[in-house]
Amino acid sequence: MARELTIYKPSRQLAPFGDFERMRNEMDRLFESFLVGRPLRRVWEEGEWLPALDLTETAREVIVKAEIPGLEPKDIDISLSQNVLTIKGEKKRKREEKEEDYHLVERSYGAFTRSVELPVEVNSEKISASYKNGILKIVLPKSEEAKKKEVKITVQ
Repeated sequence: MARELTIYKPSRQLAPFGDFERMRNEMDRLFESFLVGRPLRRVWEEGEWLPALDLTETAREVIVKAEIPGLEPKDIDISLSQNVLTIKGEKKRKREEKEEDYHLVERSYGAFTRSVELPVEVNSEKISASYKNGILKIVLPKSEEAKKKEVKITVQ
């Protein structure tokens, strides 16, 4: 005699006036879509934090902008390996000798590492970076092969 396995879903038995499972799934989907692409900007204790990034692409280059206020350019490490751009740094808290009673602390301190896979191959010999007003801008020129890969498709 064959037995059939069924999945036990207690939420269906608890919701006589509607499909509780469907509502729960919809709420899960809503929260997941809200958090997509939004890195944790700060943690509650000193430690690692993640700066916000913008990655854009033009016909000739890929541009990455990172929001990292309070650092000196010498404290920022940028590397490219196997088409993955990595930005590292550390924002140190400057402590004064006098004691202060904090009522609110929202600024982030500590080390950070942010890596992003680039959408196309870039010419690593011509990468440039600048830092102004807390914004790091990295310009990565596309390789000649990546520029040629664009295919025009006509619509009939």
